[in-house]
Amino acid sequence: MQACRKDTLIGKLIPKVAIQGALDAANWAAVMLTDKGDILRDACVNQIGDLKVKDLKVPDDLADSMHNWAIAIATAEGGATGVVGLPGLALDIPAIITLGLRTVHKIGMCYGYECCNELDQNFALGVLSASGANSMKEKVAALATLRTIEVTLVKQTWKAMAEKAAGLQFSKEAGIIAIRNLAKQLGINLTKRKALQAIPFIGAAVGASVNGWYIKEVGWAARRAFQERWLTDNHKVLEI
Repeated sequence: MQACRKDTLIGKLIPKVAIQGALDAANWAAVMLTDKGDILRDACVNQIGDLKVKDLKVPDDLADSMHNWAIAIATAEGGATGVVGLPGLALDIPAIITLGLRTVHKIGMCYGYECCNELDQNFALGVLSASGANSMKEKVAALATLRTIEVTLVKQTWKAMAEKAAGLQFSKEAGIIAIRNLAKQLGINLTKRKALQAIPFIGAAVGASVNGWYIKEVGWAARRAFQERWLTDNHKVLEI
């Protein structure tokens, strides 16, 4: 009963509409906050796209460093906002979603992929949804949508090479709608995971641990997704 009341209170504090708006704003903010100077410097390349043709160990090492940095930042942020309890949770949810999306974009850059269009942004949301799913049904749905977008991205590359050959125009609208629904579910799930953070002081430990673990999941999902894209583009695998 107490858990139900707490979920209801959190639901009132962070309604579904607000979560949807926060996701849209977070994706935009994540793109703006994703700098590439450190990646270019550490990889010794002139542009991000050059990492697509580097030995895979170079992107993997870069991604590992970015992943660990993001986990540390998420842990500190969760601990700081968790100290004040419920008011801090209202700040923490959009902050951790933004950091999660920035982590996806940053790891994408490690493999040579910049977020250049709406489809790339939806790919990032797909990675976030897959990592944040709380049930096997949700995870399967998220992975299916992510795969649809991934195939569309590959086909767009082929389409550009073939000067927009007929028959490769995919159902982009369907993918976007599915991603929005999954992203909404992600926000709800993340709020439920962090319910105990509403308790002052104890919430600091909960916020730190949940945020750190969440970004760990996001980072691994991003690394595997972009590894697959890199392998496909380098003809290491025949198809997705």
